[in-house]
Amino acid sequence: MIQTPDADFDVTNIIQTDEFSPLTTNTADLDLMLGKDYGALKDVVINANPSVPPLSLLVIHSLLCERYKILSAVHTHSSVKSVPENLLKCFGEQTKKQPRHAYQLGFTLIWKDVPKPQMKFSIQTMCPIEGEGNIARFLFSLFGQKYNAVTSTLIDSWVDTAIFQLKEGSSKERGAVLRSMNAALGKSSWLVGNELTVADVVAWCALQQTGTANSAPANVQKWMKSCENLAPFSSVMKLLK
Repeated sequence: MIQTPDADFDVTNIIQTDEFSPLTTNTADLDLMLGKDYGALKDVVINANPSVPPLSLLVIHSLLCERYKILSAVHTHSSVKSVPENLLKCFGEQTKKQPRHAYQLGFTLIWKDVPKPQMKFSIQTMCPIEGEGNIARFLFSLFGQKYNAVTSTLIDSWVDTAIFQLKEGSSKERGAVLRSMNAALGKSSWLVGNELTVADVVAWCALQQTGTANSAPANVQKWMKSCENLAPFSSVMKLLK
């Protein structure tokens, strides 16, 4: 039995029958998911506060760069007086840019004095997506992964738990989440099944930012090392130093 954040019910067989495919090999049609723009580069624009950097979005950016040709940029809004150098270079050193039409997706991060991260990809017509967890879900969907209803619900539950209880909750709530994570990770390599999902990204980042990583139980520690063996996670760890 896998312990979920909200209830204990046996979803092991359901998850195991879901079809997971590696992020680096699965093919997704960005035009289909984001809408065809007839030659214009689709540009994801994120506003985030440098005092609380959205680490999960930086991890997913790196994962997307392994799949797509991304035109990345970092800017500072006038509402922010100063931004640490490591955050200004959070996308690494940008090489000489090719013409915009040579890229598949634009990814612009603006350090701005906002209460929570905000994202748009169609500036003219789209209401912003707010909250790190919601933006992480959207960005991860660009990999084109398909899940059944139970798996999707479990992933969403872990994302919310990571944000609202692990990252923003009390010490008692964090302890309860760590116990649930430890139980789940005793049954599978990742929080939901045997492949990395957005739940792993958001939960790992929450642990890093709350300073509870070192006191995590054994299965969680093992899972964290699996995450950190992946380049997108290890690159973000440098921002925490």
